[in-house]
Amino acid sequence: MWEPDQYLHLKRRHFLQSSACGLGSIALQQLLAEESVAETAMANAVNPLAVKSPHFKPRAKNVIFIFMSGGPSQMDLFDPKPELQKLHGQPVPESFLKGINDALIKTTAQVMASPRTFQKYGEAGIEFSDLLPHLGGCADDLCMIRTVHTDVSNHHPAQMLMNSGSTMFDRPSMGAWVTYGLGSESKNLPGYVVLLSNSGKGVDGGSSLWTNGILPSTYRGVTFRSRGEAILYLSNPDGISQSTQRNRLDAIRDLNGLRFDQNGDPEIASRIASYELAYRMQTSAPELLDFKDESKATLDMYGINNEKTNWFGSNALLARRMIERGVRFVQLYHSTWDDHSNLNENLKTNCGMTDQPSAALIQDLKQRGMLDDTLVIWGGEFGRTPMTEVRRGINPGKEGRDHHPFSFTMLMAGGGMKSGTIIGKTDELGFHPVEDEVHIHNLHATILHQLGFDHTKLVVKHKGLDYRLTGVEGKVLENLIA
Repeated sequence: MWEPDQYLHLKRRHFLQSSACGLGSIALQQLLAEESVAETAMANAVNPLAVKSPHFKPRAKNVIFIFMSGGPSQMDLFDPKPELQKLHGQPVPESFLKGINDALIKTTAQVMASPRTFQKYGEAGIEFSDLLPHLGGCADDLCMIRTVHTDVSNHHPAQMLMNSGSTMFDRPSMGAWVTYGLGSESKNLPGYVVLLSNSGKGVDGGSSLWTNGILPSTYRGVTFRSRGEAILYLSNPDGISQSTQRNRLDAIRDLNGLRFDQNGDPEIASRIASYELAYRMQTSAPELLDFKDESKATLDMYGINNEKTNWFGSNALLARRMIERGVRFVQLYHSTWDDHSNLNENLKTNCGMTDQPSAALIQDLKQRGMLDDTLVIWGGEFGRTPMTEVRRGINPGKEGRDHHPFSFTMLMAGGGMKSGTIIGKTDELGFHPVEDEVHIHNLHATILHQLGFDHTKLVVKHKGLDYRLTGVEGKVLENLIA
């Protein structure tokens, strides 16, 4: 038995002789761990979207997020303010602007009254603009949150914050997080699908809003088209039969498998899974787009036969059909509500395209018994100011509103959310929240809670750090939950 000070003079050879068993055990454990990791990764390669269990029993199992890009005007659609009528054309009272340091809020602007009228709907008497009669008809199924607020007032970073919980480009979107945590019940369709509108404006944030970020590419949102070829380049080229395609994919899978065995890169596993899913989608996607099994009443409800509502209505109907087929997260994008000028006419256009299909989706899910476990979200990245836009070249009658991050409205339905109710209250101009303000991180935490997750534990480690949708913030808002 050596004394402690003898270790100071211990030579390397003696150290290795006396600790061989210990080093051998360490080496064995490392080899076994690497083998276990490799086996897990290969299992994920077979089906990385296999259904997974959440942290606790969920209230919702699917999500449909209707994202209205550009910032819909809350005081013209959801939050009527009679005080705006009284102060119309006057400077905004200084008390509302105190402490605001935002380059996009023009403090020389004048108060702008809403050109719209409002009506109460449902047993709770929730007020909706005259431009949203169909959504108003769903009032008893909706939770209207009037006090959502965000941290930024530029479109792209604000859209990323709403969709991914961060303004950084490498962060996974909400849909990626949900499919990462829950997997997907669909065998022949992606777990996360994105549907774009035909408004011709495009989405400011583009594909950064449905990215997988630091997660494997399996969890990236897949963009579908509601007509023609559902996914570009999915069909086989002329002269390539199904059997030829199958043999080619088998060869590619074997080569990828050999490469995976060499370096264990999880992205190779994602590639293998993507090729296999694409092969299965070649037959399932055309069937998904064929509405021949839908009744005339359903098609009329979504506005499929109306030129104005056809495109968004087709996307809304596709969202329901995808949820029926096990897709976990569907996101509908419509652009743009960025009405710096000509606000009244632009609202008529966008509401005319989206109001009926959005309401039809909620009603259709409800009558099919699917709304209870499908969470439907409607909203944009921020709202609009109570004052008119200060900008050259805006003629009388063509006024608009600027970006407003301090308080705006979002709608939620189904998935265990409180229905037929209004959450939050804004001041008399709709400028600031005065009751029950809801930050985006808290909104995300509540959405994940309804899906069965403790948002602090839905984590992925990347470069030594733990990442999550809610960052280092977020709390579940019990007042939103039924």
